[in-house]
Amino acid sequence: MSRQFPKFASERDALPDALHRAAPRRSGLIVLAATGLGLALCAGIWPRLDAQAALARQTAALAVPTVQVTKPSPAAATQELVLPADIEAERQTPIFARTDGYLKSWSADIGTHVKAGQLLAVIDAPEVDDQLRQARADEQQALANSQLAQVTAQRWQQLLQTNSVSRQETDIKVSDAQAKQALLASTQANVGRLAQLQSYEKVGAPFDGIITARNTDVGALIQAGSAAGPVKELFDIATTSTLRVYVDVPQDDSATSVDGIAAYLTLPQFPGRTFPGTIARNTGTINAVTRTLRVEVDIPNPGSTMLPGSYGQIHMALPTAHPGYSLPVNTLLYRPQGVQVATVDAQGKVALKTLTLGRDFGTRIEVLTGLSPNDSVILNPSDSIAQGESVRVDTSAAS
Repeated sequence: MSRQFPKFASERDALPDALHRAAPRRSGLIVLAATGLGLALCAGIWPRLDAQAALARQTAALAVPTVQVTKPSPAAATQELVLPADIEAERQTPIFARTDGYLKSWSADIGTHVKAGQLLAVIDAPEVDDQLRQARADEQQALANSQLAQVTAQRWQQLLQTNSVSRQETDIKVSDAQAKQALLASTQANVGRLAQLQSYEKVGAPFDGIITARNTDVGALIQAGSAAGPVKELFDIATTSTLRVYVDVPQDDSATSVDGIAAYLTLPQFPGRTFPGTIARNTGTINAVTRTLRVEVDIPNPGSTMLPGSYGQIHMALPTAHPGYSLPVNTLLYRPQGVQVATVDAQGKVALKTLTLGRDFGTRIEVLTGLSPNDSVILNPSDSIAQGESVRVDTSAAS
């Protein structure tokens, strides 16, 4: 054991020298390790820092919403209205009998074009004929009595001049002559009345037209009547060379003077065809039930192409005295203050403007007040958009 101790002592003495010789090498390794660690840390941190900066920039950009804007355009000076129409003949009337009897004959059936005064039917009324003959006989009797009374009165007036008769008796004769003259006038009026009834035995057309209905036949019992009574008319006659088309214009459009405005009619049985006409007249009052103004459009109908009673539509362009501006309906905001739009100024700030609306064009609407032609109006604004809010205008999609 005493022999081995020095050996350990020599090795212990040689250890500091070895450590001293290894120190520079160890320092270099530490520097290299620190450098590598720094490079590794930089390679991992810089992308994160760059991503965070990009995220911050994106967040800042998204904090200011991007909007699309449009400019108001002048509204149309006219507005086309398309309204359902009631199509009627220019003249259409039922023809009733004015005397009782039996139908002897008729000479016009449905679809027949007739002229004014043309004979349509003959009624056999023997009672009226007999009454007329009796009335004429009474007229002759009254005429004879009147002539006799006149002669008698003249003679008594001559005798009165010589005081051959009393004045009272003369006045009686004169009054009797006047009474007989009045009775003659009465019988003559009765003859005229019965003669007129007899003339009604021949039923004629009141105007040029077409027979649209025949409700009787030979041998049928005919009773005098009218449209207000239960008696059925003999014929219906209509004039179809011109049609009267009735249209109910909404109250909102009734302020415009519509008389004289051009219009045209379309019918489903004539696709692609239009029939021009003119607004001829209007009722001048609003219907209290429908709140509409009824107007009449005269449509020429040469050849009777269109039939009364058909369904059609009237197209009319109503002028506007003071047209406003037109905006898409997707710019409107409905707020407690009223209908508003959001506009953008030159600094990108939102300004809310309250509008007064006019005509509705479907996808667009007329603005009467609250807007100027240079305003940039936001399309599809969010419900939460507020006054003074910052926005970015998408110039690539501006309209």
